[in-house]
Amino acid sequence: MSKHSEEPTTARAGEPDYMTDSRPIAAGETGPGCKKRDPIVVAENVTRSFGGINAVDVDYLEIPRHKITALIGPNGAGKTTLFNLLTGFDTPNSGKWQFEGQSLAGVSPYKVARMGMVRTFQLTKVMGKLTVMENMRLGASNQPGESLAKALFKGIWGGREKQITAEADVLLEKFKLDAKKDDYAASLSGGQRKLLEMARSLMVRPKLVMLDEPMAGVNPALTQSLLDHIKNLKAEGMTVLFVEHDMHMVRHIADWVVVMAEGKVVAEGPPGEVMKNPAVIDAYLGAHHDVDLGDSEGIKELAAELVADEESIVGTENAGIIAVDVVAGEGDNPAPTEDGRPQRDQPFGRHGSTETGTTEKDSQ
Repeated sequence: MSKHSEEPTTARAGEPDYMTDSRPIAAGETGPGCKKRDPIVVAENVTRSFGGINAVDVDYLEIPRHKITALIGPNGAGKTTLFNLLTGFDTPNSGKWQFEGQSLAGVSPYKVARMGMVRTFQLTKVMGKLTVMENMRLGASNQPGESLAKALFKGIWGGREKQITAEADVLLEKFKLDAKKDDYAASLSGGQRKLLEMARSLMVRPKLVMLDEPMAGVNPALTQSLLDHIKNLKAEGMTVLFVEHDMHMVRHIADWVVVMAEGKVVAEGPPGEVMKNPAVIDAYLGAHHDVDLGDSEGIKELAAELVADEESIVGTENAGIIAVDVVAGEGDNPAPTEDGRPQRDQPFGRHGSTETGTTEKDSQ
């Protein structure tokens, strides 16, 4: 298949305008495992089990090029495990997958990144004892100074380091971290570390950026900034695949949504359609199929129904995706936890574990 068949109309001469490309993403009928017009990643029969539990069991999946794809699903659905498999951080029990037509089976993570497929993590992997600029330099490829034989001769690698530093300066300014470039990464806030990790991933000039819960644990003041940067990645011609639990954000930013439950892809399609899909609502709630998960009013109505439902688990430690403060009513303060801390405005997974900004235990 052609990598860039039928290029979209251009906003400027010679530059495709990926933000206004409204051509269909699916090559035919929309549904789980459907073919895409121009896929950048293709995965077939990828499975991964832990102790007899199938964490990932994906029959077929294509990720569309130059689009923002959201990977959603309840806790334990296998989203992070799938990320780990695609990027070489874990080994599947079976299956094959390819990036731009090249097989990635058995390829090391650093080689995957060099090919143009990079990822970030739920818990940021910045080097706290290095400065922000040093973190950025680490992300760049083709550094002759990394060779022990050449490291002793600055004339060999000095020019490349200056080039890398100049590229890092541009990115840090874009991500509003230029004032922090000489500070240790450990001094950054959680949101700033997310920005640094995203900026560092761009040092390899990737074609596909995979973001694992980029909004988890981020101060609301930085949320819009992160959203803008994700949209800018698409505007610059990159493909984005991200894991997220905030349905409103998914509907606002994603071109395509893939839904996983119990390791399988149960639905995919445009955000507006997927949010109303009974299979998606069942994956999160198990009932009440008349609710649009992307509609705040629908969520509030559902909350009222579940409060009156004797079999409902809303308000318990095994709550569904409805946040406690939504159940209590908009503007009400939710009851504190047992240790006296206030409840967070964050949805719960169907299987009982909460989203706390920590690593998702997809493999359990």
